[in-house]
Amino acid sequence: MDGNRKWVPGFEAVLLILLSHTAVALEVPLDPKVLEGLPQPPTITLQSPKDYIFDPRENIVIHCEAKGKPQPSFSWTRNGSHFDVEKDSKVLMKPGSGTLVIDISQEKAEAYEGTYQCTAHNEHGTAVSNNIIIRQSRSPLWSKERNEAIVVQMGVSLVLQCRPPAGLPPPVIFWMDNNFQRLPLDKRVSQALNGDLYFSNVLPEDTRSDYICYARFPHTQTIQQKQPISVTVLDMETINATVAALYNITDFYSGSPEGERRPGFMLPLGTTSTQMVLRGETLELECIADGLPTPDISWQKDGGELPSSRTSFHNFKKTLKISDVNEADGGAYRCTATNNLGTVHHIIKVTVNAAPFWVSAPRNLILAPNETGILTCRVSGEPKPQISWFVNGVPIENAPEDHSRKVDDDTVILSSVQSGSSAVYQCNASNAFGYLMANAFVSVLAEPPRVLTPPNRVYQVITNSPALLHCASFGSPIPTITWFKDSQISIKNSDPYVIHEDGTLEIHVAQPLNSGKYTCIATNNLGIKENHVFLEVKEPTRILKQPEYKVVQRGLSAVFECKVKHDPSLVPTMTWLKDKGELPDDERFEVDTDSLIIKDVTDEDEGTYTCIMNTTLDQDSASAMLTVVEKPDSPADLELTDQTERTVQLTWTPGDEHNSPTQKFLIQYEDLLHEPGVWINLTEVAGTSTTAQLNLSPYVYYSFRVRALNNVGYSEPSQPSRQYRTNPAAPDENPSDVHGVGLEPGNLVISWTPLTGFQSNGPGLEYKVQWRQKDIEENWSSKNVANVSQFVVSGTPTYVPYEIKVQALNDYGSGPDPEVVIGYSGEDLPLSAPDSVRVMVHSSTLAEVHWEPVAFPSVRGKLQGYKVYYCRERGLQETEKETKQEEQVLSFSGNRSEGRLPGLQPYSVYSLFVKVLNSKGEGPPSPSKTFETPEGVPEQPSFLNVVNHGMDSLTLEWGPPTNNNGRLAGYTLKYQPVNYTSELGPVKVMTFLANETTITLGNLNASMLYKFYLSARTIKGPGPDITQEASTAMDTTRTQPTVETGKGPTEPPHPTSPITQSLHSPFHKVPPVGPAFGTVNTSVSEDGAVITWEYFGHHKNVYVEYIVENSKEDWKKEMVNGSHSHMIKGLKPGMSYRVRVVAKDAADPTVHSTDEVLVTVPAVPSRQVDIATQGWFIGLMCAIALLILVLLIVCFIKRNKGGKYPVKEKEDAHQDPEIQPMKEDDGTFGEYSDTEDHKPLKGSRTPSNGTVRRDESDDSLVDYGEGGDGQFNEDGSFIGQYSGKKEKDTHEGNESSEAPSPVNAMNSFV
Repeated sequence: MDGNRKWVPGFEAVLLILLSHTAVALEVPLDPKVLEGLPQPPTITLQSPKDYIFDPRENIVIHCEAKGKPQPSFSWTRNGSHFDVEKDSKVLMKPGSGTLVIDISQEKAEAYEGTYQCTAHNEHGTAVSNNIIIRQSRSPLWSKERNEAIVVQMGVSLVLQCRPPAGLPPPVIFWMDNNFQRLPLDKRVSQALNGDLYFSNVLPEDTRSDYICYARFPHTQTIQQKQPISVTVLDMETINATVAALYNITDFYSGSPEGERRPGFMLPLGTTSTQMVLRGETLELECIADGLPTPDISWQKDGGELPSSRTSFHNFKKTLKISDVNEADGGAYRCTATNNLGTVHHIIKVTVNAAPFWVSAPRNLILAPNETGILTCRVSGEPKPQISWFVNGVPIENAPEDHSRKVDDDTVILSSVQSGSSAVYQCNASNAFGYLMANAFVSVLAEPPRVLTPPNRVYQVITNSPALLHCASFGSPIPTITWFKDSQISIKNSDPYVIHEDGTLEIHVAQPLNSGKYTCIATNNLGIKENHVFLEVKEPTRILKQPEYKVVQRGLSAVFECKVKHDPSLVPTMTWLKDKGELPDDERFEVDTDSLIIKDVTDEDEGTYTCIMNTTLDQDSASAMLTVVEKPDSPADLELTDQTERTVQLTWTPGDEHNSPTQKFLIQYEDLLHEPGVWINLTEVAGTSTTAQLNLSPYVYYSFRVRALNNVGYSEPSQPSRQYRTNPAAPDENPSDVHGVGLEPGNLVISWTPLTGFQSNGPGLEYKVQWRQKDIEENWSSKNVANVSQFVVSGTPTYVPYEIKVQALNDYGSGPDPEVVIGYSGEDLPLSAPDSVRVMVHSSTLAEVHWEPVAFPSVRGKLQGYKVYYCRERGLQETEKETKQEEQVLSFSGNRSEGRLPGLQPYSVYSLFVKVLNSKGEGPPSPSKTFETPEGVPEQPSFLNVVNHGMDSLTLEWGPPTNNNGRLAGYTLKYQPVNYTSELGPVKVMTFLANETTITLGNLNASMLYKFYLSARTIKGPGPDITQEASTAMDTTRTQPTVETGKGPTEPPHPTSPITQSLHSPFHKVPPVGPAFGTVNTSVSEDGAVITWEYFGHHKNVYVEYIVENSKEDWKKEMVNGSHSHMIKGLKPGMSYRVRVVAKDAADPTVHSTDEVLVTVPAVPSRQVDIATQGWFIGLMCAIALLILVLLIVCFIKRNKGGKYPVKEKEDAHQDPEIQPMKEDDGTFGEYSDTEDHKPLKGSRTPSNGTVRRDESDDSLVDYGEGGDGQFNEDGSFIGQYSGKKEKDTHEGNESSEAPSPVNAMNSFV
């Protein structure tokens, strides 16, 4: 037993994982072909709610539907006993289902109240429904009662009780008056959850006799009302006057005396209360307080926060509601009532209980024989629910014994099930607050796999959308589903694939590479079945350019663009709609492949236009509106009303806006008296107005007109109104822009902007000009002038302030009092110069000047500032010429006493003086002051040149700085190599004395670009660098660089900077300096043309390009990176070529190129040395002649001895050219035939045409001075063989461009 207890939980866990998957996967399909012949226990599919309240006016319908194979039969129990449906004529069970319909039209409905339960049964098991409680809805009448009239003192609290009759379900409460108008509720007067009406404090307006509480019962839709309640509110004065005469004192509803008071809670009472709520329901907490003034209510949770997403406040924050309550919502809730006299709190302790709820409901199991399954019934609740198991509606402990079944609390374990053991199990979980019941059948089946998805189905999806490839299957045991792509690749349950429990293969984000053939295989121990499907991933349909909102003027064209991209394999359909309907049948509408054009737009064309691109898989659409607009029509019916001396009201009728709202109206006027024919803008009003109050000026003959403005533009002007004349009057304004300025010493020019005729307000316009000196007690001087714009006052002191006024006058009076303007009389040049000028030198380029400002009277004008004049007199350098520089000026505005002089030249002598400045000019200069600037850093050397380019050396020359800015101490030279990837190598540093201006750097790397940095220095430090780049000449050897100096020591006088090396590369990128190429040289050898050049750049790609002269072919290109010379091979003799060197970097589009040079290849390459004049050659010829002479002597001796050696016959027979006699006339070998003249000697080479041109080289070897390889030994002797004429060898006809062997020329000499 103990062993079983140890084994079962572990095994149960394994089986729970396995069978929970099985229960989900093995659902009995609805396919009739599959269902046919498959047994299935009953399953309840529809049932009525547990609590069923019915309306007695309608039939009772209790639902009970179930499915199963074979079709289940149904039966009912009522109040725990069998309910025989057939015996009750009022009860009907629907055919094919268990649903009951009870006719209660002529029966008492109470007779059918009770608890019902439905049972569905077939040969494989029995399923039962919930217990369904049937109750009749009730709407009882209000008990008769007599409500006493309530008299209450103003300011006290009041509660009107409703107390509705208990109904089923509970009624909805509301308060109304006799006119069926709801009573207004607010923060002071509110209705509680129980229906009572609460007054936090009463007011006289609360007096009324018809406070009526109504109860509405939802099911019966009936409304019951309570007897009206009368309330009278009295203030203290009324009470004192009438209460004794009209009321018995015992009938008076007394309360606190009238006046303000602290808050107090009317509901709930006390300081604390409790409330219980069930999990999942809505918690409703209520606090209603009295007080005067009316208190404000606020809520908070002690020790926590209110759940904001589920919290709401009602009834003017007196009610707190929290929806979908859970265990965390339990705790103490504090409501607070506050007014200006104090605060009161009430704490509501909330307890959360829970009716049973599912954690995991039992699921149907379909098992194969000998399989093991587990039914689990996981529930939770507060208090903890009790779980009971039933089999086919019978308590499991009362069911027939089954040794394969074991019950362990909320789990039933079925081990090694056998055919025929199918059943329906019920799980019931209950506590004090409710119950849950669930049916789960166990069906034992043995079925081979079936794939229910149709074969060869093609799935088409859009890129980036999910793809679901179905493999619906059925079998028992549950088939295992595997997938393959293209019949080879096994698909695993990993990104991007997901294989669902039902066998569906999902690709979350389908891509084109996912297209192909997919095979699903369903397997169990009874067989295997496969199915093929195909996936095609298409490009999405997208509108790339959407139509845009158009505002088009009437008569113009509107164009809506709709450019679309779609999958080429899908057939798209473009459709245009207008206002979700078809386009009008009008030739003005032109539909193109990607646009809609509407010509000659009319008002009827307005609307929303939508382009829709449809394919069989998706669609995309976009819409845009068309608004047709036009300028508004002219306003009409202008009328002048409410006429006064200075105002008139203008009204008009607006014209048609043409679908563009009028933004504003512009009112214009014409002054027929002063400016006839000129229309002037008077005012603007909003586009919604049709009247304007116009302010007028005197002495004007007005005529008005109106223009309307919308988004298109202004309308045409309206017809002018009738003329309206205003009477003359005194001026309303004075001249503007009054100024007083002295143009010369001793005068004051007063100027102003005159009034216009419109502003004059009447005839006889003139101006009264007044002036007096400021701050001096004297009368105003005045002068009346005609309609002019200025007046000159003479004899004024120099630059003193004046008060000035200008007033307008006409025949009808004076204008308003003018404002006083301050002006100044004329200025004169300053009289004195600044004193105490002193200079503080801050650095070699900056000095600060100080001075004493001049006295204000001596300025004699408006002080503008001071000017400092300074000049470099000379330098402190002994060798510098005494050249005085141009004078410089710095101005300092305002009343300054110091200023800074930047940009001075170091090591120099300066002089300066200061002048004061007013608007008239400058005053006299201050005494000149001299100062010196200290030494600074020098300028860069005047030049840096590289004059000699050796293979391992470079010579540098430089010039001293233009300005030493001190005593020159010497120079610092830094240099470093630059490789062909534009990276810099280690830096070397050298220093030189001031008199050294050249250096030769030796032992440098050949064919290497170097970058040089040279700076001059003084005791203040080094100046800026001058840079230069140069390359050494090309060499095949590389040595360690050393330094040799021209004038200075071989080692630098100071330690040089250490050479550092990067872990990656000792070079870093630098930009090129100067031209990329220098001199280009060419030469021609028998192997080809040799090109050499100077190269100062650092581009990665360098080429030699060449082309035949006057040819139109493309340039031939040979890469020569890292070299300064190149041999072009394969050139044709006798041809001329154009050659150039080109440098280009992939990162830089700039192409650097040398000038083109012309290279001519000789027809027959020749040597430049005349061999015939060489001593070794003459000796060799003599030795050969001596050898031939010895041979002749030997032959002569042998012939004489033999006597019969036929030399002549032998020669005639063999025709050997090497032993043929020479002709006397030309010194050549005798009897050569033409064909033999062109045979090459053994070991020689032929020219490209296969012949030796005898006419060009019969007498010397001069032309072979630049011959080919292998023609001479190191001592200058020939290598060629002097054998006789042989058979034609393998070199004959070879079209080599190399020069022929010099031995070919021997035929001319031997």
